[in-house]
Amino acid sequence: MVASTSDSRRPDPTGRSALLMIEFVNEWLNAAGKLRFLMAHNESAFAASVEAGKRALQCARAAGIDVIHATLKLSSDYRELGQAHFGLRGAIPKANTWTSNETGWQFHKDFTPQANEFVVEGRTGASAFASSNLDVFLRNQGISRLYLAGYATHVCIESTMRHAHDIGYEPVIIEDATAAFTEAQQRHVIEHTVHHFGWS
Repeated sequence: MVASTSDSRRPDPTGRSALLMIEFVNEWLNAAGKLRFLMAHNESAFAASVEAGKRALQCARAAGIDVIHATLKLSSDYRELGQAHFGLRGAIPKANTWTSNETGWQFHKDFTPQANEFVVEGRTGASAFASSNLDVFLRNQGISRLYLAGYATHVCIESTMRHAHDIGYEPVIIEDATAAFTEAQQRHVIEHTVHHFGWS
């Protein structure tokens, strides 16, 4: 199925919007973060995405748009992931990331949520919607359009975009405020995937 690119597919300008900041956390942004090395092949784009993320956050706050922050915090024994060790369910325990007893899951100091901003809880998967309270928050606030920023484009950003689309939201990826492990991965999502599920 190929999505149309006509004007009728532009985001509804009357919908209430929110900025969803996905994983602007120590695991990615601190030099000692366990996942930081994954961006080594795309370092300049990654650094640019951090600065773009700061601008997006500043603009949203200035405009009074709802800001939402999503991290991933799991039990030290990864019981939420079950016994099937494939995909991220295998990679996360192997890398020993995102555990509640470490600091990698915590928001980086440059992206600390303000008191009036919503922090997603209960997330257990790549999508920010996975087992979390994000959907119920959005519906209760009357939010229909989500601007997505964060990491990594080809994993959690793409998963959240697809999930958002399938349950009725309008996802818009802020392209320069996201990064993948490689330029090719970033380009593939933006050029070949986004138009099926939303906009960039």
